[in-house]
Amino acid sequence: MPDKHASQEKPQGSERYFLVREDILPEALIKTVQAKELLARGEVKTVHEAVEQVELSRSAFYKYKDGIYPLSKLERERIVTISMDLEHRSGILSRVLAMIAGLEGNVLTIHQTIPLQGVANVVISVETSMMKENVAALLDKLRSQDGVTRATLVGQG
Repeated sequence: MPDKHASQEKPQGSERYFLVREDILPEALIKTVQAKELLARGEVKTVHEAVEQVELSRSAFYKYKDGIYPLSKLERERIVTISMDLEHRSGILSRVLAMIAGLEGNVLTIHQTIPLQGVANVVISVETSMMKENVAALLDKLRSQDGVTRATLVGQG
């Protein structure tokens, strides 16, 4: 009797995820993660070097690389978008960015409006996976910065 699930097609755009123990994964998937980690740590410079070191074909690496991630990486990766009103004074944005960098946040984008009535709106996207503080603490620290009149979370993903 044929498997009734084998012939069912997934609706476009729907993805299913599974939490699977490493010891039951096929060797090619484990080696793909190992190769990605070598590249991320800078231990090798090219995909060719990475797959050669873990003894994996390049075709297998490219087949699986966008579909497997260590759970710890998925738990930590977060991008937040924050909207702030800053007083129009020299150095305020620079101090805000330095504070975020000091917390090990990585600013991905910055959009600043022209100041109107002494206030400019700034929207920043920050990658927070390496941050020492959680997002609520980041917002509190931003609000306490001299020259920041408002800081609110507008997106998170």
